[in-house]
Amino acid sequence: MFTGIVTDMGRVAAIERRAGGARLAIRSAYRAETIGVGASVACAGVCLTVVEVEATAGGSRFAADVSGETLSCTTLGALTQDQAINLERALRAGDEIGGHFVQGHVDGAATVTAREADGDSVRFTLRVAAPLARFIAPKGSVALDGAALTVNEVEGRDFGVNIIPHTAAVTTWGARGVGDRVNIEVDLVARYLARLGEAGRG
Repeated sequence: MFTGIVTDMGRVAAIERRAGGARLAIRSAYRAETIGVGASVACAGVCLTVVEVEATAGGSRFAADVSGETLSCTTLGALTQDQAINLERALRAGDEIGGHFVQGHVDGAATVTAREADGDSVRFTLRVAAPLARFIAPKGSVALDGAALTVNEVEGRDFGVNIIPHTAAVTTWGARGVGDRVNIEVDLVARYLARLGEAGRG
């Protein structure tokens, strides 16, 4: 479980394609002893399990295996070497919940369709596939590439979010532009409410 508060912007060190998936290696500022083998780390919003870790001068380098299923429904398969990636370690009992509950179970991808200045902030418009649009509501929560954000407005398959200067500086959102695809995880409560509604109608 995560909160959508990005705590490091790592870099892709290597991507090794394997039968049925890939192994992703990431350089991070996390100390190696804080992310031992078996730990969960959200990488661009995707919960991955650490399978290797080593200490480096700047922090650590860790590796995680990515299944074919995860590659097919997230943007991880399009990562390139040295690309920046949002990271968050798993929530621990007693930690502050600064965002909202995020599982790291990505529902699909959203595409940036507009970026424009909004005072000191940046306003983004994104588009999702029709099946996901029903889970997104004005003033509701959404996780985009692992960052917990509040939805401003919704129109059909399009919705808007604002990125404040701090978020732009410490996450990959500062470099996002039109045409970029990002991982999206819809609000956990919205997902279960929709499922319960379907079951009731059935």
